[in-house]
Amino acid sequence: MNELTSEQLGKIHQQKRTVLYLYTPFCGTCQLASKMLSVIETIMPSISILMKNLNYIPEYAKEWGIESVPCLLIFENGKIIKKIYAFHSVDYLYQLLKKYVPS
Repeated sequence: MNELTSEQLGKIHQQKRTVLYLYTPFCGTCQLASKMLSVIETIMPSISILMKNLNYIPEYAKEWGIESVPCLLIFENGKIIKKIYAFHSVDYLYQLLKKYVPS
């Protein structure tokens, strides 16, 4: 996963499909979620997951209605089409991402 830059954040609305993982560094559940998403990237090499520390983008947290972390957002043409808080398992995430982010 690559850390989202400010420039990329400003261009999310220009992308056809974007997967963004929101976290905070001291969140234990976020650390587990990050490992799960790393596995997903390994088994789905066509997917690119961006990540951003939510502490640095409070204005977006409010705009996007983020309730907690970890949070996985799937954008299509700049609009959130799916917001995921409960990651459950690698297989759960794989099936979900396969549905929303076709190869």
